[in-house]
Amino acid sequence: MEIKPIRNEADYDAALATIDRLMGAPADTPEGDALDVLVTLVEAYEAKRWPVEAPDPISMIEHVMEARGFRQSELAALIGSQPRASEILNRRRPLTLRMIRALSREWQLPADALVREYDLASTA
Repeated sequence: MEIKPIRNEADYDAALATIDRLMGAPADTPEGDALDVLVTLVEAYEAKRWPVEAPDPISMIEHVMEARGFRQSELAALIGSQPRASEILNRRRPLTLRMIRALSREWQLPADALVREYDLASTA
């Protein structure tokens, strides 16, 4: 079996077809090794071809709150007050370093994702 880099859609389609054929191959066999290599190549091609941008900090906080069943009151307790939590979620006030540290520590959110710039709501 010849494994080569994935440079275009035809290579990508061929790799996916081969992966489909090799699916379920036992580990530590030539077929299993080929499957591992092809999956790695496909993942690298997909990441380069269709990159997924990290969400802005507020979208990430909203997603985490929804996924974990948190209410705005839990955010308020973490960052200082209910009005402050509302301002943050409505993009009327930026996150402060203290808030970022608290979110990172208590909710295990990556601080580097929380410090990304994001748009605030206009006051017009």
